[in-house]
Amino acid sequence: MEWIISIILAYLLGSISFSYIVGKKLANIDIRQHGSGNAGATNTLRVLGKGPAALVFLLDVLKGVASVLTAKYLGDGSHAIMITSGLASIVGHNWPVFFHFKGGKGVATTIGVMATLVFKAAFFAGIFAILSIVITRYVSLGSLIFATLLSVFIYFLDYELIYLYVGLLITILAYIRHYKNIINLMKGKERRLGDSKRSL
Repeated sequence: MEWIISIILAYLLGSISFSYIVGKKLANIDIRQHGSGNAGATNTLRVLGKGPAALVFLLDVLKGVASVLTAKYLGDGSHAIMITSGLASIVGHNWPVFFHFKGGKGVATTIGVMATLVFKAAFFAGIFAILSIVITRYVSLGSLIFATLLSVFIYFLDYELIYLYVGLLITILAYIRHYKNIINLMKGKERRLGDSKRSL
């Protein structure tokens, strides 16, 4: 029962689209109808600016953290319940029940989940991702680097095997959610950070 409750709560928490809420509150827009159409921090940055984007990113990370910690409390520290709940929150962010299953790509929520579960691996993967974004200004590339290196660091830091499986699953999910970005990167058409905002 604790398992079911934790997963449902995590999915519902993940389904709270902070980019949509911030867009409505600040500009009375549906963020999914502007910019790239993605309900996430990067599109919020392009459409609304740095402040709203930072808020969205932080809140999306925190809902990943909260999902895992809630599961830890309800499941008496069970790693399996924490992991499945963390994944449920990512799924909720990507396919939110409150917003007709049209959400974001789950990167910020994934950071929150994995930083709570495997902090060192997430930290080192995050460093490389940030460096990539700073150098290339491609957020999508940084996100893919984070998702890819996460599994690598989980392996070399000798976490339990179950975390490696989770890392690989998240890597696959990230590539699926970023398939359009991958195509744009290959064609040289991907938008960089700092590109002009699209009009509201």
